[in-house]
Amino acid sequence: MHECNHYSFAKHRTELPCVSVVIPSYNEVATLDVVIRAALAQPEVQEVIVVDDGSQDDTWDRIQSVLTDDPRVQCVRHTQNRGKGAALRTGFARATASIVVVQDADLEYDPAEYSILLKPILEGEADVVFGTRFIGGGAHRVLYYWHFVGNKIITTLSNICTNLNLTDIAAGYKACRREVLQKINLREDRFGFDPEFTAKIAKLDGVRIYEVPISYHGRTYAEGKKISWRDGIAALWCIVKYNFFSRVDSFRTQD
Repeated sequence: MHECNHYSFAKHRTELPCVSVVIPSYNEVATLDVVIRAALAQPEVQEVIVVDDGSQDDTWDRIQSVLTDDPRVQCVRHTQNRGKGAALRTGFARATASIVVVQDADLEYDPAEYSILLKPILEGEADVVFGTRFIGGGAHRVLYYWHFVGNKIITTLSNICTNLNLTDIAAGYKACRREVLQKINLREDRFGFDPEFTAKIAKLDGVRIYEVPISYHGRTYAEGKKISWRDGIAALWCIVKYNFFSRVDSFRTQD
C-alpha cells in the first residue's frame, strides 16, 4: 500500500537538555507567556521556538517581554495568518535539538508532562511519541461530544490507511527525533498537519511509534478554541491524499 522509505534509528539514551519546543501561536496573548515559562522550566528543554502566525492581538509584544528573560527563547513572525501547519514548518526549520516537541500556545496541554511524553524516546525505545487524551492519564475537562466523535472517526480512518492502532491522532502533543522530521516534507498549512504527519511517519521503515496518556484542559470557543467542523472535513481529505496519492517529493533523501 505504501511507498516506504527505509531509515534506521540507533537505540540509545539521550542526554538532557535535548528538546526544541515549537509553539505555533495565533491570538494567544492571554496564555502564551505562561506556556513559554512553563516550557522553559522543564529540565529536558534546550530551546523554545515561538511562531507568531500573524496574530492580531498583542501576542507579538508579549513574546518580546519573555525574550529578554531567557536566551533559550527565539521567535519568528508571519506577517499574515497562514495556519498551524505552516507555523510548525517554520518552527521545525529552526529547531536544533535532537528531539522536537509540538506545544500549543494555549493551556490545553501542560508542559509539566513533557517527562511523560519524552520518556519512550529518552529511554531509546521510540522515535515518535503521540500524546493521547483517550487512554487514561490525568484530568480531562469534559466538553464537546461531537468533537470526540469526529476525532474518533478521523483517527479510525487514519488507522485503517496506515495500519497503526493510535487512539488520538489530533492531540496537540507530539514528540519526535529531529532526524525523523528531516526525512519528510510537510505541506499542510492548517490542522491537516496531524493526518499528514501521521501518514508520512507511518511510511518510514524502522520508525518506532509510541503513544502515552496525557491530561487535557480543553477550552471552549468563547475561550479561544479555533478548530471547526471544516477542519474535520479537510482532515478526512488529507488522510486519503497522503496515504493514497503520495507525491514523489514527500520524503527527503540524505547523502
